[in-house]
Amino acid sequence: MSSAVSIGIAGAGLLGRLLAWRLGRAGHRVDVFDPAGGPEPAYGTPQAAAFTAAGMLSPVAELDNSSAEVAALGWRSLALWPRITAVMQAPPEFRARGSLLLAHRGDLATAQRVLARLEGASAGTPQPQPLSRSELGELEPALEGAAHAWLLPGEGQIDPLGAMQSLHAEAAGVRWHWNRRVTAVEEGALVLDDATRSRFDLVFDVRGTGARPELPVRGVRGETVWLHAPGHGLTRPARLLHPRHNVYLVPRPGDIVLIGASELETEDRSAVSLRTAVELMTAAHSVMPALAEARIDRLDANLRPALPDNEPRIEASPGRVRINGLFRHGWLIAPALVEDALRACGLEAAQPAKESEYERA
Repeated sequence: MSSAVSIGIAGAGLLGRLLAWRLGRAGHRVDVFDPAGGPEPAYGTPQAAAFTAAGMLSPVAELDNSSAEVAALGWRSLALWPRITAVMQAPPEFRARGSLLLAHRGDLATAQRVLARLEGASAGTPQPQPLSRSELGELEPALEGAAHAWLLPGEGQIDPLGAMQSLHAEAAGVRWHWNRRVTAVEEGALVLDDATRSRFDLVFDVRGTGARPELPVRGVRGETVWLHAPGHGLTRPARLLHPRHNVYLVPRPGDIVLIGASELETEDRSAVSLRTAVELMTAAHSVMPALAEARIDRLDANLRPALPDNEPRIEASPGRVRINGLFRHGWLIAPALVEDALRACGLEAAQPAKESEYERA
């Protein structure tokens, strides 16, 4: 496909907004349908998993929980994100200054086992670099509670809220249909909750857990704590390697430090549990003592869409493309998945987009 075509997108989460932004800028006629009441986050109600995510771009660190294929998608996306944000009028915060692995003195053996897995799975990519206490102090003075640290060069982060807002606001000519649930995705058509059928030249199904029963997708619960900590000083994402769980700390705009780690095989959407909140905040405070005076800004829980093998999947057929299974890697792999999906349906060149292609009106 080379000329402008009509495109329907089921889902206005991260994938839906990336597709709409890209296809709208390319001059296609794009309609997006989503059951949410509007484009902004609505905490405490079911919403896109992208709003809850930390926005960590960590292909090496994620090898402890994912495959080499996911890591490869992550490295490609790390190169695509700055091209995307560079042409936005209101770009979200994006950094690629590396991330950190941390461990307490008594957890060194656990950390070494994780590092051995990462080093064995990440051949040909930047390897974790050990840091002395003084070197860690120079990079991140706020992390004074960690006994051991390693730098993962090249990893980064993006601000999910800013990115979701900009992708929506700057999707040229896209028509957004809120409070409209897609109940089925057919080749060349979207069936809506009032039984109407909207026809298009091509449709994309990026509904996450909403794609059931057409895809065997399940929801995996994740919980996060948002702390307001003015002057906290943290500039890089950091993961604390612990025998029971790996806790991450991520600096966000507005003096926020986001803490997360939980991964529960349940589709419970209730509020964050006391156990999770206490464990996450205790672990974070143990490596970042300055958080003692932080204020709890938000406790959030959401469901990540995962397929049985926890790997992402693209299914392309005439008139329909499905993308699903982002699991815990949405922000890490979404740009590369969009490139692959567009190429699969003939809307993109054989190679990943160059910066000039993003700059087209």
